[in-house]
Amino acid sequence: MSDELWVFGYGSLMWRPGFAFAERTAATLHGRRRAFCIYSVHHRGTYERPGLVLGLAPGGATRGMAYRIAPADWSAVYSYLMEREQPTETYVEARRFVRLTDGRRRECLVFLSDVRHPQWAGALSLERQAQLIASAAGRSGRNTEYLQDLVEHLAQEGIRDHSMEALIALVNAPQS
Repeated sequence: MSDELWVFGYGSLMWRPGFAFAERTAATLHGRRRAFCIYSVHHRGTYERPGLVLGLAPGGATRGMAYRIAPADWSAVYSYLMEREQPTETYVEARRFVRLTDGRRRECLVFLSDVRHPQWAGALSLERQAQLIASAAGRSGRNTEYLQDLVEHLAQEGIRDHSMEALIALVNAPQS
């Protein structure tokens, strides 16, 4: 087990990993929850009108995907992940244990939200998250598309994330 190399994904890494892997399986990370807790000022928003992107905020548990990486691929995968996940260093690289659906427990590379980073949004109300997401767009498109994509892919994986479902309902609610 100690020579196995794993990566945990909880957002777009679940459906668009972008790297070679030897195994992909559902997993749960305890102690962190999926949350729109990071201000996006490039990809899904701007400095004038920030959006929100996902992070792993303290507390709860997150269902996601774990990927076993062949040792020969690790260097390339790690370099790719650092470029993809750390352009503004809003995440902290860490190793955490996850529980795979077959009961195995594996240590994974994860990217946790850095609560000291200036882009840390913290625990915003669902209403405030919805306001920010509904009005933001950046280099990678509208923030609402990011949320919609997330909820659709979570459903395809059989994952119910009630807070994400409540958030999209607020974003899509008719404005009065």
